[in-house]
Amino acid sequence: MKQILIPAVLLIVVILLIPAAMVSINESNQTAQEPFKLAPLEKTSQASEPIVQSEVIKPEPTIDVYRSQKEEVEAVALTDYVIGVVASEMPVEYELEALKAQSLAAQTYLMSQKNIADDSRNVPGDALVTDTVTHQVYQNKEELKEKWGDKFDENWAKVEKAVLATAGEVIVYNEQPITAAFFSTSNGYTENSEDYWAQEIPYLKSVESPWDQNSPRFDEEVTLTIEEFEEKLGVTLRGDGSIGEIQSRTEGGRVERVQIADKRFSGRDIREALNLDSSDFSWYINGNTVVIQTKGWGHGVGMSQFGANGMAKEGKTYKEIVSHYYSGVSIETMEQIEG
Repeated sequence: MKQILIPAVLLIVVILLIPAAMVSINESNQTAQEPFKLAPLEKTSQASEPIVQSEVIKPEPTIDVYRSQKEEVEAVALTDYVIGVVASEMPVEYELEALKAQSLAAQTYLMSQKNIADDSRNVPGDALVTDTVTHQVYQNKEELKEKWGDKFDENWAKVEKAVLATAGEVIVYNEQPITAAFFSTSNGYTENSEDYWAQEIPYLKSVESPWDQNSPRFDEEVTLTIEEFEEKLGVTLRGDGSIGEIQSRTEGGRVERVQIADKRFSGRDIREALNLDSSDFSWYINGNTVVIQTKGWGHGVGMSQFGANGMAKEGKTYKEIVSHYYSGVSIETMEQIEG
């Protein structure tokens, strides 16, 4: 039994001594080499200390609108105001890109209105605009709920989407917000500004608008008695079956000058006096009446709304629509303009 235990003890001692000897050899070798160093950990964005910045939320601007029915000034949040204008000025059934173009026109109008001196705006109180066609037609949420009924939520969401997509954008010419004129339906062409107003505006030039021919208001006919016609225009017809001579037309095809008896009128004069849809008209006498036929609806200057919708249906974006109807303009942000 003793002869077996003694070799076993010796074997255990040898096994324990060998690793210790190996460690000693390795340590002596490492002293002769470059000592091993751990590379310092690089700071990453994830490892850096977080910088906490306080977010400053600016309150949304408000627009002071003179409400003509109540005869008081109402402060309206900018987004709600533009939604109310777009919903009032353009059919909500129109394509989204057309609604965006209308939204951009509404915002641009506000910026141009701000550039007018307070005493030159001719607006009651401290208001910036009225809610009438003198500026831009505006209806608030309650009025639109009454107008749309069960479709209010759906329609509001659609117009809101268009407005938010163009939020803060402005149509600019020579670094200034433009006069973003618009109207319902053209006669196939828009009108030069100087052919309807006294002032020539370089970005309001006559352009083609063929989409309008499909508008339900493209053609219209009005019948007046000869007596009504004479009274409204302050003329006396010759009684030979003729009305007068249309002497010239504008580049956009509307009546420029017309002679009736001993008086001369502009096409705009006739349109406004007889409450016609357009100044593109022709006429004839039928018995004791004057029949007047018009093409288009509105003054014809700037963006045709029906044309904008036609372009949108063809896949054009609101920026392409705006660039077509307003010549040589760019689209910038309100911050850039105010800066």
